[in-house]
Amino acid sequence: MITLHHCPQTRSMRTLWLLNELEDVEFQVKLHAFDKSLRDPEYLTLSPAGRVPALEIDGERMFETGAITEYLCERFSPERLGRMPGSINRMAWLVWVHFAETISQHAAALTQQHIALRDDSMRSPIVMKLEAARIAKCYDALEARLSTPVENRDYMLTSGFSAADISVGQAVYMARHFVKLDDHPSVAEWYERITDRPAFQKSLPDEQRLYEKDFYPPWPVE
Repeated sequence: MITLHHCPQTRSMRTLWLLNELEDVEFQVKLHAFDKSLRDPEYLTLSPAGRVPALEIDGERMFETGAITEYLCERFSPERLGRMPGSINRMAWLVWVHFAETISQHAAALTQQHIALRDDSMRSPIVMKLEAARIAKCYDALEARLSTPVENRDYMLTSGFSAADISVGQAVYMARHFVKLDDHPSVAEWYERITDRPAFQKSLPDEQRLYEKDFYPPWPVE
């Protein structure tokens, strides 16, 4: 049995979506609060930096979403969700699976500014502006990829839906709380397509949420 340690609306949602996409793979989810309990010594044996996701599988423990994505695809879905060595799309698959973390680090910085820092005096309008601009630059890269006039450009790879869409899609899910997709029509169309999938819908939070709002405008609001 696979156990995923998960906080809703964080990077571990990426792993939850991937697990929901896998066929005939049993797993269970252990929910955690997004708070100091992730620094408890017991949890640190699962994830030494005190972060999610952490994955327990076959008596072993994994952390880091990119590593987890690569391992689960290699083991359970090498051709459908993964692209193995020798595949013509292998290089692009690796690039976009890991580009998700570039997007996520900027979304995480904005999450800290808007949510984790409770006192307005601790927040920085300059940091918020810079991080939002960096997310927009990431959207530019996705727009260039998804608007390229080639056959089968419905997903990140021309060979079809893969874990690259899951990884980047979940990162965009987080980033959209701070930067909208209005200026990136190809990304918006792709995002709507992939988030219509049942596995994504199963990965959405119920009551426990990190983001209380759908969108956080720049602070202070002008």
